[in-house]
Amino acid sequence: MSGRGRSLLAVLALAVFPFAAQAACEGIAPEQRLQNTPQRDLGRDLDRIRDEGWIEFAMYENFAPWSWAEGGKPRGIDVEIARLIAEDLGVTARIRLVTPGETLDADLLNYVYRGAVVGGHVSDVMLHAPYDVDYACRFDQVVFTGQYATERLAIAYKPADYPEKGPTPPVFRYDPVGVENDSISDFYLTSLAHGATADKVHRYPTTAAAIAGLSAGEVMAVMGPRAEIDAALQDGEAVHEPPLLGLARNSWTLGVAISFQHRPLAYAVDDSIAAALEDGRIEAIFADYGADFRVPLR
Repeated sequence: MSGRGRSLLAVLALAVFPFAAQAACEGIAPEQRLQNTPQRDLGRDLDRIRDEGWIEFAMYENFAPWSWAEGGKPRGIDVEIARLIAEDLGVTARIRLVTPGETLDADLLNYVYRGAVVGGHVSDVMLHAPYDVDYACRFDQVVFTGQYATERLAIAYKPADYPEKGPTPPVFRYDPVGVENDSISDFYLTSLAHGATADKVHRYPTTAAAIAGLSAGEVMAVMGPRAEIDAALQDGEAVHEPPLLGLARNSWTLGVAISFQHRPLAYAVDDSIAAALEDGRIEAIFADYGADFRVPLR
């Protein structure tokens, strides 16, 4: 499973078992630093970014419709949001497509507040950071801000197979369903009804591959993040967002991550995103990529 998949599963795992949740930041003292880690000046502050005329954004590679390379050029929703931010700051955007690590913790360490041990450097801003208050409390090294969209779980299907209404998870005790391997959808469906759906869950390396399986008739439905489904959906296929019983939260907020040493930059990025949400520029980016948009809670 990709690091982005593991990161989302880690952030949302308590949503399946909500009774395990605690009050936000309970027992965590503010402004903690990693043990035996000296204070270091990493990255670039807002004044330096403006003086040098460019800003670097880290985002995941091979991750349509969010960020990927096509013909040697970066494309995707996150790419366009990065360019929007850079334009508002009056600088040029440099796009850094990165390989997901094993966890979001590792990605934040490598790209936001320390840099990889060998040949690594931090970027000024990392996009597609899932925002969760309890998770954010663990990272005083990182400012989580700039919420720009709400992603949520959805189910793709062929209306010819379900003419009356779209399928809901209980039918996957009988009908085969595709998911990204080890994703929150996989975790949820295999946990449903004490594992009664487990033998009907078909695992694919990505949500897009699962949609290809739907098109080929290997499965009757696919469960996964709405934007990834929208990007891969074929003619004659539909998508809906039914209630997911037993899942306390079927959506999550996407934002940016920035080193806590550069809070003025974090404020400027958040202001840019807030303005683009207000005037419709971010919604227009989603429309350009055929992805359904939902305003985030901010």
